[in-house]
Parts: sequence; C-alpha cells; structure tokens
Amino acid sequence: MSSSYSGWLVALSLAVAVLASYTALDLSGRIYLLTHRGMRHAWLAVGAAAMGIGIWSMHFIGMLALSLSPIGSPLGSRLTLALGYDPAITAASLGIAVAISWAALWQIAREHFTKRRLVTAGVTLGLGIAAMHYTGMAAMKMTPGIAYDPGRFAASILIAIAAATAALWIARTLRDGSLRYVMAKRVGAAGVMGLAITAMHYTGMSAATFAMGAICGAAGGVSSQWLVTTVSLFTFLMLVTTLLVSRLDARTSFLANSVLQLNSQIARMATYDALTDLPNRRALHDAAARMLVNSRRDQRRFAVLFMDLDGFKTINDSLGHNVGDDVLRAFAKRLRKNVNGDDVVARLGGDEFVVLLGSLSSPAVAGRVAQRLLDDMRDGLRVGNQSLHVMPSIGVALFPDDGDTIDMLLKHADTAMYEAKRAGRGIFRYFEPGMNAAAQRTWEIQQALHDAEHEQYFSLHFQPKYRGDTEALAGAEALLRLSHPTFGELQPADFIPVAERTGQIVPIGYWVVRATCQQIQAWDAAGLPPVKVAINLSPRQMAQSQLVENIVEIVREAGIACDRLMFEITETVAMFDAQHTIDVIRAFQEKGFEVAIDDFGTGYSSLAYLQRFRVKQLKMDRFFTSGLDTCGREGSAVVSAIIALAHSLDMDVVAEGVETASQREALKTLDCDELQGFLLGKPLTGDAFARLLSALPSAPGATAAMA
Repeated sequence: MSSSYSGWLVALSLAVAVLASYTALDLSGRIYLLTHRGMRHAWLAVGAAAMGIGIWSMHFIGMLALSLSPIGSPLGSRLTLALGYDPAITAASLGIAVAISWAALWQIAREHFTKRRLVTAGVTLGLGIAAMHYTGMAAMKMTPGIAYDPGRFAASILIAIAAATAALWIARTLRDGSLRYVMAKRVGAAGVMGLAITAMHYTGMSAATFAMGAICGAAGGVSSQWLVTTVSLFTFLMLVTTLLVSRLDARTSFLANSVLQLNSQIARMATYDALTDLPNRRALHDAAARMLVNSRRDQRRFAVLFMDLDGFKTINDSLGHNVGDDVLRAFAKRLRKNVNGDDVVARLGGDEFVVLLGSLSSPAVAGRVAQRLLDDMRDGLRVGNQSLHVMPSIGVALFPDDGDTIDMLLKHADTAMYEAKRAGRGIFRYFEPGMNAAAQRTWEIQQALHDAEHEQYFSLHFQPKYRGDTEALAGAEALLRLSHPTFGELQPADFIPVAERTGQIVPIGYWVVRATCQQIQAWDAAGLPPVKVAINLSPRQMAQSQLVENIVEIVREAGIACDRLMFEITETVAMFDAQHTIDVIRAFQEKGFEVAIDDFGTGYSSLAYLQRFRVKQLKMDRFFTSGLDTCGREGSAVVSAIIALAHSLDMDVVAEGVETASQREALKTLDCDELQGFLLGKPLTGDAFARLLSALPSAPGATAAMA
C-alpha cells in the first residue's frame, strides 16, 4: 500500500502542536506561582486536559491527513482505502495524552528539579508520547496488522524522549513570568517544541508499513472531513479558552497579591521603624504584652534595657543628619549582634532604643548583656570612612521586681538610664526605688531652667586668676549660678547636665555671653581697667552652625571689642570632631577672639591636632594640680611635661584648683603662667570683682566661663 498526506492537514497538525506547546509553557508559569494547594491541583487538572487534548489532536489530525491506496493508484481515486478509528482505543490514547500532560506540568511546577530528575522525567514522558501515538495507530485495527521499520520506530521514540526532555527544560526555564521578554521567548520555544512533536509523529508514521490489500477494521460511516473539522475547532477552542482563563485568573491573582502585599507593607510600616528596620513603639508594646503573659504563667523574670546614645545631638548638628542616620543604623546592627534571636530590639524614636530580654535565669544576666554591649561599643562605630566613638547609657528594669506593666518597666528603665548618665555616661545602672526621687528633681530643675532667664534666676560670679611669677591679678573665671526661690542656690553640677541633655544649654550659653558683655560695659563705665573675659562653650553650642555669627552679633550690640573675650573649649569636646573644632577656632580668631583648651589632660588629645588648634591657653585640669601633693615626684614630672609642651607651642598654661601653698610654690618653680583656686581667691560677684579691679595699678586680663 502507498501512503500520502494532505498538505493542509499536516500544516494544521503543526499549528495545533505549536498552540498546545505554548499553552503548556504558559500554564507551567501559572501553576508555579500558585501557593494555594487546592488552586494548584485545579489548574493542574485543567492544564493537563487542555494540553493532553492539544497533543492528542495533533496526532489525530496527522493521522487523518494519511491516505492509503494500492500501489499505482492515483491519490483520491476510488481505490483509496477507507480509514476509521476504534472509539475505545482512541479514547485510551487520549487518556494517555492527558496523563502524560499532567505528569509534565507537575514536574515543571516542582520547586526542586535536578538534572537527574529532568532526564528521568524526559524519558518517561517521551515513552508516554510514543505510547499515545502507537496506541492511536492501533485504533485503526488494520488487517493484516501494521509492520514497523525497527530503525525508524526507534528513531521516533528517541525523538519523543528528546522532545519531552527539551520541553521540560524550556518550560522550567521560562516558568518565571518576571523574566525579560518572557512572552516572546515562550512563542519561540513553542514553535521549537511544536516542530519536535510533529517530527516525532511523522517519523513514527513513516516507520509504518501497510500490507497490500490491508483492510481497516475500524472503518465506519463517519466523514473524515467532519472529524477533522470537529476535532480542530474543539481543540482550538479548548486551548484558546484555557489560555484566556489562565491570563484572566493570573491578572486577578496578581491584583489580589498586590493588595495583600500592599496591606502587608502598610502593616509593617505601622509596626517597624523605617530607618533601622527595628520594631517601633507599637510593636514593642505588643511584644512586651506577650512576654508579660508568658512570664506570669511561667513565673520567670524578663528585663527591659532602655538606652540612648550620649552626644548624638552633637553628631547630628556637627556632622549632619545623614551621618546621624548612619550612626543609628550601625548601632541597631550592633544591638542585634549582642542579643539572642528570641530577644526583642526596638527603636522608640530619635536615639532611644529598648531591648527586651526574656526568660532570665537571674538578674545578673541583664547586666552581663548590657556590659557586653558597652564593651563592644568601645571599639567605635564605622560610619562611611570614619570611626565614631559613640557610647550608650543603659538603664535596666526587671519584671516583676521593678514593675508589673510595660509602661512602668519602661519608665523605671528610663529613670535608671538617666542615673547612668549622671554617674558618668557610657555605663549601665539597675533601677532602684530611690532613683525616682532623683528623676523627680531632674524634672523640677528642667522646669526651673525654662523660667530662669525670664525670672532672672541666673547670675555670674567671677573667680580671680593670678600670674604664676608675680601673683599679680591676671583675670577671672566667671561661674554660672542659679538661685531659685524653691531650691535655693544650685551649683552648676546640679543644672548644667540637665540643660545639656535637654538642649537648654544653647540659649543659656548665649545668655552668659550677653551677661558677660554687660558686666564688661559696667566695669568700663566705672572707669576700671579693661579686662579680657573667656567664656566656656558647651558641646551643644559647638555644634551650632551659626555659633560664631550669633556671638559676634551679641558682642557688637553690647558695643565692646571682640578682643575683650576668650572662649574655652574642653579637650574632650575639641577632639570629638577635631576638624570641626579647628574650623570653629579659626572663625573665632578671624573675628578677634582668643581661644583656650580647658580641662587639658582629661581627654585624648592628639599632639598633631593640638598643634593645629593654635590656641592661646591650655587650662590644666585640677587633677594634675592636686597630684603635686599626692603623687610627689611623678606628679611634678607630669605637670612639668604639660607646661613644657604648651610653651613649645607658644601657649600659656593655667593651673586650676590651686588650694595649698605647696601647690602654689611647685607651680611657680615649674614656670606655670597663671594660677587659679580657692587659695588665691574665691568666686566674687560682679560688684566685688569691680572693687578688686579698682585696686589694680594696671589693666590685667580676665577669664569668664560656665563651670
């Protein structure tokens, strides 16, 4: 028997194969993205039916394209063999097509798909496709039976396996819908897969040999043209409908997932800090509520660690908010590193952080965690190209010892944190009931500072300074005092730390400049010898961008010359940001002011920066003055070295805290330029200091500062 094929039916079978391949690729991506188990199974069933019918239809149309006739008979002659297909066997081939399609989609949608699994699945699916094809051929029930060429038969099976393996690999690669040009890639891949499937079919058909005089046992009265039209239309309708429903469902799911993601992001924004990605105050309270329930049930302790960064406001003001944000992020990472995964690290706002330590075996555990964090922070925080030495002060409150509500625990931990600041900063303190009284007094002092300038609670006292060689009056240091109707006389140690912490020190500092200028005006008006007055600058003031300009404006309004004032910067503040300090010193000097480094020897000065500062004076801390009595030869050696260093840099040395005659004599011997202390003169009011000035034979220099 000779065989021939209808060209348009062959083309139609290829088109069906390409469309079925594209449907399979599209559904593989759809099923892969589904997370709901029921939806995955439903789309697997729909996809398997659509893909199976598509592949089966391609084979069926390809077989309908076949015409058999006796050798020598023209195509289309009456001698053409009537063909038909057994319904049961044909249905079995369709079942095989649907089953292998389900297996293909299931393999593609799996999360883990190794090369070994790819080869195994490709072989299995290829054999399934071949089984479908040859089952369809058997549905013709040819008598005698169809003979197959072994070589071509094997080639068709190999092509089926190769096509199945390639199809699985391509579908696996293109299942991610976010890939670039994924639609175009799927169309191209579908064309390749369709050609491969069609090639397998016609290779298998070419392997078949029909005997002369063979009869098709399944031939019936159904029109082949009707079958082709019905099968083609049904297949195209099935595949296109599946694609449209898949696209519509994918878009609906995309919108639903977008809404869910948006809601999730909104919920996260409501409970997490955007800068550090730590839980915020709201999330902290929720976590603490759960911890309270568990701790009460299990009768176990937990701890609240409340902390903020000492000097953070100075970083923001001097280095900028971008650097400040980087510091907060770096500190948040350092916090996470020093706690367990079950502990809660939160940011309340600004530079305030809280850690909840759960299930403590003893109160000492909280202290060990706090100390570990402090030790770690001593190495500094790396921010950009610079290392910043930033230390937290930490307060610790324990449940149930220090409170049975989160609000009470936070309040007491906050109180303990401020006690740590008062005790020297960069340390931790456990809450103690007596701290509440100290916290209350701090609050009262803060309120008093608000009213101090308006109610004229502030005043300046002046402590004389004397030349080291002649003991002639060299000036004075003005000490800020606060006299309150309720608290009485407050020493600077009582209110300056509070003012520094709250930022009130900035307007207070300008008040000191203004009051000093007014006092100089009063002395000048009384005809007293002119004096030079130095004013101590606080860390918060140093961070003000308009500091020099604001002070120049105050001095000019008072009508006094800039060279009548000297400004003192403590060594620790000067070295916090040495380059910024150099810029401030240069700005002051350009306006005619002199600058001194105060409390020298208590910080961490670099000799290179000390040389670049080029200040007028070094004020040696009272610790070294007292060491002349308590440390003997070693104390004298240190003071001698400081004086020699200052003189080599053309700086004068002022010794603070001179309280004994032996100290005075030793400083004279060591060639100290100026002396200051209770031995030589106690602080005086402005009027009392004026009387001291009136007795001078010539004009001295004088120094004023907050202390």
